[in-house]
Amino acid sequence: MSETNDMRTVPIVSVVGKGDSGKTTFLEKLIAELAGRGVKVATVKHHVHDYDIDVEGKDSWRHARAGAMTTMVSSPDKFALIREVHDELPLTAIARIAADSGADLLITEGYKIEGVNRIEVSRLARSDSLVCDPEELMAVVTDNPAIAAACTDDVPAFTLDDATGVAELICARFLEGCGDAASAPRHEEARD
Repeated sequence: MSETNDMRTVPIVSVVGKGDSGKTTFLEKLIAELAGRGVKVATVKHHVHDYDIDVEGKDSWRHARAGAMTTMVSSPDKFALIREVHDELPLTAIARIAADSGADLLITEGYKIEGVNRIEVSRLARSDSLVCDPEELMAVVTDNPAIAAACTDDVPAFTLDDATGVAELICARFLEGCGDAASAPRHEEARD
C-alpha cells in the first residue's frame, strides 16, 4: 500500500519541564547537533494562551483582519503560513505539516500530553522533582544528581550539556542512519 501525502508524518519528540528549566537553551544545542548530522528538524512551541505572530499594520495582518482565513508571506529565503484555528491542532496534524515541509523529525517544546515521546529538562536550581512520571519519559536531561541516579537504562539521564547523547538516542530510536555528525549525509536544500 502506498503512502499518500496527507498520511505522511514524522516522529515527534516533546521536550518538557517547568518554566525556566532550560528547555529552550537545551533545544538550541539539540537542534544544532541533529542538524549537524543532516537531520531536517521542524519545531513547534506550545503556548497555552492566545498568541499572535502577526504584526499589527503589516500587509498580512491587514489581510487577516479583512477576513482571510489563512495568510502567507513568501520571500526567496522563507515562507510563513498563519492560519486561524478554532481548536488547537492535534500534534499528528502538526507532524503532517512538518513532513510536508520536508522535515525528518518534529521537536515540540512544552507539550506535556501523554502518548508523545517526552524528554524532561530539570535544573536543580528550578526544581528538585520531575513534572512527568519517569515511566512516561524517554529520557531526562538534568544537573540534579538525585534525579539522574533514579534514572534507568529504559529512561536514561543526560547532563544539560549532553545534546550529543540525546541526539544519539533520538537517532537510534527514530531516525535510521542519522549516525554521528562526521559521517552523516547532508540533506541538500532544494529551491523552487
